[in-house]
Amino acid sequence: MKMGIGVGIIILNEKNEVLLLLRNNNPEKADSDMRLEGTYTLPSGKVLYGETFEESGVRKVKDEVNLIVSELDLEVVSLSNDINNYAHYATIGLLARHYSGEVHLKKSEEFESYGWYRLNQLPSNLCFPSKKIIKNYLEKRIYNDKEMV
Repeated sequence: MKMGIGVGIIILNEKNEVLLLLRNNNPEKADSDMRLEGTYTLPSGKVLYGETFEESGVRKVKDEVNLIVSELDLEVVSLSNDINNYAHYATIGLLARHYSGEVHLKKSEEFESYGWYRLNQLPSNLCFPSKKIIKNYLEKRIYNDKEMV
């Protein structure tokens, strides 16, 4: 088992739709400690030693979808305790108030595709850490692990 700190970043477009990435179905290609292959996820990843949450968010957004966000435009909107049979993460949900550039998936096989989704019409196979971040954001509650999503 592994314990770590992760970030998930809500990026909203001008239509108030959220950017989601579809992880590869192959566990080795999906690159997920929590084994979240075949599910949709926010741009997300591990916080590296010495990084702030915001620095990690900027790095992951650039790395995964080639968008530019500023540390100053990122706001903490969620904190969750994400545990399954494979890993345990304290996950910080960030909201990117602004971004620039066009979405291009990184040149790996980690993600199969991406899409913009209405906040009230999310894919049924949205991974549970991203689901918690979006739920906390919509409910304007930083932390709510009392009820599972």
